[in-house]
Amino acid sequence: MMTVNEVSKLTGISIRTLQYYDRIGLLRPAERTESGYRLYDGASLETLQQILLFRELQFPLKEIRAIMTVPGFNRDKALDQQIALLKLRKDHLEQLIRYAIELKEKRENGMDFSAFDTAKLEEYEKQAKEEWGSTDAYREYEGRTRNWTRSDYSAFADDLMRLFAEFGQMKNLQPDDPEPQAQVRKLQKFITDHMYRCTDEILLSLGAAYESGGEFTKNIDAAGGEGTARFTAEAIRRCCGKQ
Repeated sequence: MMTVNEVSKLTGISIRTLQYYDRIGLLRPAERTESGYRLYDGASLETLQQILLFRELQFPLKEIRAIMTVPGFNRDKALDQQIALLKLRKDHLEQLIRYAIELKEKRENGMDFSAFDTAKLEEYEKQAKEEWGSTDAYREYEGRTRNWTRSDYSAFADDLMRLFAEFGQMKNLQPDDPEPQAQVRKLQKFITDHMYRCTDEILLSLGAAYESGGEFTKNIDAAGGEGTARFTAEAIRRCCGKQ
């Protein structure tokens, strides 16, 4: 585990920025000490790497959060597209450098302005964003949260974690007992009321993400105790008919 200060020194990201990422639900710490200090593990740092790549590509934080939390997010596919975008930016910068050198050396360029043409880059960015945000759930989420403030995001994240804390209090029960099953529907309604229409299919996808061992699992287990993510996922499978 690394403290927020250690992560800041390792990455060059300010402590204030890391704290802000936590408040808006973009990057939650894996754990907190008894004194409330944030602690980050390997999965947290992998998530931060993904965030920073999106930031280098000039994605707003709101878009990054939506892309990375919407059901069906594929990390490897996102990396492939990010690599392609970065290469296009590299090619564009190299072309601008050659253009500037020619101007300095007063070479004949025939009033060529092609070095400033970003159409190819912009088209690829548009296609990538459309693919990342192509689901109805993403579009609905984007519309609903368009005017959310920092406080809105923080309140939403806190309320969601309270639901998982309630799941954690039920781990002594069977996942298909009435109380956990009612909690599943409570979670589904909460997502539908605040983000997008959460169908059983989407909820199953979310359940799989909850127990995948990544950031979702860490946050849920931090809220409800170890094993809460796995218990929640199993309760969802029982509720949605896939055991």
